[in-house]
Amino acid sequence: MIDFAWLGVAAFTAGLVDAVVGGGGLIQIPAIFSVLPKEAPATLLGTNKLASVFGTSAAAVNYARRVRVAWSTAAPAAIAAFALSFVGAWTVTRVPADFVRTLLPIILVAVAIYTFRKKDLGAVHAPVHSGMAERYWAIAIGAAIGFYDGFFGPGTGSFLIFLFVRFFGFDFLSASAAAKIVNVACNMSALMWFGYSGHLLWQIGLMMAVCQVGGSLIGTRLALKHGSGFVRKLFLVVVSGLIIKTAYDSFTKIGW
Repeated sequence: MIDFAWLGVAAFTAGLVDAVVGGGGLIQIPAIFSVLPKEAPATLLGTNKLASVFGTSAAAVNYARRVRVAWSTAAPAAIAAFALSFVGAWTVTRVPADFVRTLLPIILVAVAIYTFRKKDLGAVHAPVHSGMAERYWAIAIGAAIGFYDGFFGPGTGSFLIFLFVRFFGFDFLSASAAAKIVNVACNMSALMWFGYSGHLLWQIGLMMAVCQVGGSLIGTRLALKHGSGFVRKLFLVVVSGLIIKTAYDSFTKIGW
């Protein structure tokens, strides 16, 4: 009973953090692996996706009610992410992800340094693309992140926020809102694969989903109340945590 309560707390915290800046997997995946060590990794990852899709969906709806979502960017990116996330999940069953695990901490360090040095990055919402150029960039980014999410996954939400800020000129709050739309697509696609292959613990996943939604609603309210400056600061904290976690994993080869 205590173990399941711990999973609920982890899911609530993951939902809160993920709603603001992504990176909820940093909390939820290690928790579910530690509580259920005898289950197959694919089953635990599928159960994680089941909980996450509810949390990200709740955040997406909450943002859409209060923030003007850039659908011309988010929709093409989400469609591409949905398709490529499924491809990534299929690929990881045939190609080891060790290279990505080793490379990820280096990429995250570069993201953190760039964000820290650019003090005004994401402070003002000033989109830099429109028309076909906007769609092409959205599809390219959605496809790349979707494949990454299906193939490996850690930090997907944080990467999306950074890319929307860096390549589209969004502020951090608008980027977080758009990222949730794409993240829902990634999670739905991966969940379809795990469900089809029977890798789901429905009761545990749905219990965690309820907790995720609760955390997600609080997280979106915090982001909306405190604005882009708050999101930027928490983004740097979460990316720093991801650097430590993924660097540890790359040396010990412990999967997520």
